[in-house]
Amino acid sequence: MKIAVIDGQGGGIGKALVEAIKAAYSNNVLNADELEIFALGTNALATSLMLRAGAHHGATGENAIVVNAPKMDIIMGPIGIISANALLGELTPKMAEAISSSEACKILIPIHKCNITVAGVISKPLAGYIEDAIEGINKVC
Repeated sequence: MKIAVIDGQGGGIGKALVEAIKAAYSNNVLNADELEIFALGTNALATSLMLRAGAHHGATGENAIVVNAPKMDIIMGPIGIISANALLGELTPKMAEAISSSEACKILIPIHKCNITVAGVISKPLAGYIEDAIEGINKVC
């Protein structure tokens, strides 16, 4: 199972996702035979932070995301990763297209900083959304 965690800016959401995936996998919460986590950052800081959190592979920038998104089973990150020019402009239209067009299951964290609001989503702390994301991986696996 190949999971891409995509993040930009400071990489905090990506770091939290990687740590939660690693913890769930090591505690046998996730029912996955083999899990590979790919840290795909829009900048080097985000990639570095996700790698330090335990991602197996890391790459940075537009081409890394465009090349790797179609190869993934699951793509995770803030909801803005499917929107061109999100994350303060770090997410290019090509990145958004590659992520959106990928056949990977997308598990997105509803962060309201990207001017995207999903109706019906209950507002809760980031940790609650991370827990929901891990449950989403379990359903896919």
